[in-house]
Amino acid sequence: MDFNSSGGGSELHNNHYHHVEDSKPLLGEMSTPTPPEGNNNNKMGAGPYRRTLIPSSTGMRYKLLQEGDAQVCVVKHPRTFLSKLLTSKFLRRWEPHHLTLTDCSLASATPLGYMESPLSYSCIEDLQLLCWDNAPKYCLQLSFPGGTILLQAANSYVRDQWFHSLQWKKKLYKYRKVLTNPSRWEVVLKEIRGLVELALTSPLQDDSIHQAPLHIISTLLAENTNLSAQEHESIIVAIAPLLENNPPPPDLCEFFCKHCRERPRSMVVIEVFTPVVQRILKHNMDFGKCPRLRLFTQEYILALNELNAGMEVVKKFIQSMHGLTGQCPHPRVLPNLVAVCLAAIYSCYEEFINSRDNSPSLKEIRNGCQQLNDRRPALPLRLLRPATPTPPTTPSPTPPVQTPLPLSPPPTIINSSEVLVELERNNNVANARLKGPAGGDSEPNLIDCLLGSPALSALTIQLPGQANRVLRCFALILKMLSDYDDWRPALASLLQPIPFPKEALAHAKFTKELKYVIQKFAEDPRQEVHSCLLSVRSGKDGWFQLYSPGGVACDDDGELFASMVHILMGSCYKTKKFLLSLSENKLGPCMLLALRANQTMVEILCLMLEYNIIENKDTQLQIISTLESTQVGRTLYEQLCERQRELRELQRKGGPTRLTLPSKSTDADLARLLSSGSFGNLENLSLAFTNVTSACAEQLIKLPSLKQLNLWSTQFGDPGLRLLSEHLACLQVLNLCETPVTDAGLMALSSMKSLCSLNMNSTKLSADTYEDLKAKLPNLKEVDIRYTEAW
Repeated sequence: MDFNSSGGGSELHNNHYHHVEDSKPLLGEMSTPTPPEGNNNNKMGAGPYRRTLIPSSTGMRYKLLQEGDAQVCVVKHPRTFLSKLLTSKFLRRWEPHHLTLTDCSLASATPLGYMESPLSYSCIEDLQLLCWDNAPKYCLQLSFPGGTILLQAANSYVRDQWFHSLQWKKKLYKYRKVLTNPSRWEVVLKEIRGLVELALTSPLQDDSIHQAPLHIISTLLAENTNLSAQEHESIIVAIAPLLENNPPPPDLCEFFCKHCRERPRSMVVIEVFTPVVQRILKHNMDFGKCPRLRLFTQEYILALNELNAGMEVVKKFIQSMHGLTGQCPHPRVLPNLVAVCLAAIYSCYEEFINSRDNSPSLKEIRNGCQQLNDRRPALPLRLLRPATPTPPTTPSPTPPVQTPLPLSPPPTIINSSEVLVELERNNNVANARLKGPAGGDSEPNLIDCLLGSPALSALTIQLPGQANRVLRCFALILKMLSDYDDWRPALASLLQPIPFPKEALAHAKFTKELKYVIQKFAEDPRQEVHSCLLSVRSGKDGWFQLYSPGGVACDDDGELFASMVHILMGSCYKTKKFLLSLSENKLGPCMLLALRANQTMVEILCLMLEYNIIENKDTQLQIISTLESTQVGRTLYEQLCERQRELRELQRKGGPTRLTLPSKSTDADLARLLSSGSFGNLENLSLAFTNVTSACAEQLIKLPSLKQLNLWSTQFGDPGLRLLSEHLACLQVLNLCETPVTDAGLMALSSMKSLCSLNMNSTKLSADTYEDLKAKLPNLKEVDIRYTEAW
């Protein structure tokens, strides 16, 4: 730096500074002798000045300055009589500058005058605060070889902010220089401790105060990889205080990961890494921005698993993350744990996933097009065509819409050196099913990718020992996550799109471990949980498909499938749409389980007959034969026949066209009334001010001619509304005034295209749902939305 000002002072005795290390005293004496008290001949202002240092223990906190405006004045050390005159207060001037605190120097945005060249921090010998008696000036003194720089701020707070920021930058520069080329690690460790202490005691309040030392130390560790285990632990313990409130930078994460892998039983892992990982899981917002944080968390959990009681330690760690109460207070913990588990499970199959590029594509496997001539596989690839197994005989009639499940041939073993893809094609029907729609270029769904057809044998993957341990550990964590009631809805939502690779779903060991989680979802009574068993959208497979008979994960002859169907049918999914899906895709498994006297499947087959889901007469006869083959089936089928006779009697032409029930009538009263005669002509039914609930929808859907329904001030809710929307497509007028219906049920009305009058007065209708209904109901002319959010 060179100060050649036009009027502010003479040239220095040479044009550059000598580098001065911070080993010198912080408060050095200036070259100009201090005048005795009362002598004002050499004043720098209105009164005698004194140099003071405001300690950081005053409690004041400051924001770290990176740049700012200040008045600058340079005083050169006087050596001649002429230089003394030029540096006197009468000829001294101040220059305005916009100063920037870089990593190594103090520079000006306008490099002119006093600040023509940047001032390196190594040149600053002394840094002091100045104040004058009887003069409101707030200055900072920077001493350098040959002179002094004065920085004047607008007030005392800004002056102190400049002082602490310059002091921080200067000391950080020294530590960065010392730790760049370490000589002895004893000295390095001492400097690291000094750097940590500097960050902890600094009055500056900024994220970079703790992050900058961590980056310096991580750079040091990245450039020196041959450290001993003891040196590893010493450094980790030294920087532990900085990690309490700050995430480690990427290079430091690599260092921590290495320590976890090499010394998983070290006490440093428990004592130092535990609060760091806890903070990551509680506060991290996106692992995609810093994937090494996720990798460090994964390695930490694996290190816990290596302890003598590894699984118990991991379980206690998960419990600590949830907390002692029934509700976890940290909303980010669950998604972060799930992200770590998914990445760890993916890594177990990464070698097999990478081999996809050298194997037939999914579409080629699906269509049987083995185009291997243009490929250069890095791994040997064989396509095996075993003999088609003979289907077993079954004691019951088999519906023509679904072929019986054949016995599976011996599984194919996939390992890292060889990929065996076993394809089985039974007949031309199976081939057509594999190819899908003619001319379709869409990728096959998940089950097609894994099996090719419902009769295709599953793939078995053999993992090495370490991958097996990783898989077992993180599958256990998923199990533990599903045990918490407050976490289960979010966990089900995160797992609904099936985020695992198809290699994992083809691995029997993994699907067996994950079955516990799926069972927890199936047993949960909340709709938001068990509804996640279904696919996230049409055309995609969900857990319901994978764990149903014929799915790649089914290993229990359909027990889990029956429980999933039971919980889904017991909720709002007791609809024709769900039954239609079962009849199209899972009729064979349903009939097989009904033959084994499964209560749920018997009820399903009865509902299919009752709602006319099955149109094929031969299939209807096979279902009837299946029902009559067991005692529970015969009982429910006889009840169905009795209901059908009553239904025919009810729907016989005749009876009133209009009917109003007395107030206080119940669901039982309505059922009793409708069973008393024929109501085939009933078009207008008023249940206003009665005590009917959604349960009466089972009776209402039996009225074939119903066009107007008044439910004003009843307890008719969303489940009943969904049932009406599927069975009463001809309904034209519906009054839901003062009923407990919500958006969830009102949205089902979008399928009732004949509606022309709809009263939703005093309901929980929202504006978005109202706009959606208007767009989907073209014949809607009269709408009452008073006293709703849409009003």
